[in-house]
Amino acid sequence: MNETVKAYFDAFNNGDTAAMLACLSDDVAHHVNEGQVRVGKDKFRAFCDHMSRCYREELTDMVIFEAEKGTRAAAEYVVNGTYLQTDEGLPEAEGQSYRLPAGSFFSLKDGLITRVVTYYNLADWTRQVSQ
Repeated sequence: MNETVKAYFDAFNNGDTAAMLACLSDDVAHHVNEGQVRVGKDKFRAFCDHMSRCYREELTDMVIFEAEKGTRAAAEYVVNGTYLQTDEGLPEAEGQSYRLPAGSFFSLKDGLITRVVTYYNLADWTRQVSQ
């Protein structure tokens, strides 16, 4: 298992953005599900700040895979969340709970994450918070 990726997810579950950022290269490319690529730690931090305002999430059932001698990794997990504040263009937030499978892919260099790609089923999430 890739220790940097494990540390990244541990930090996520602890709500520790600074520890997440410590796992990233300065020029990290963050590929957001159904969004634009954000490059750099400042944009990653801003994304995390936004997510923390709108969502409270814990990742469970984590399985981390490693390949290419530690330069690539992937993870699958379940997102257990609460929708706290309405996110622009999405349904109204009313404290709805959701649970959905997701996955992330990573590139790593010199022990730091240089690329993060995250996928989940937005239609499934929308259905869950719209009920």
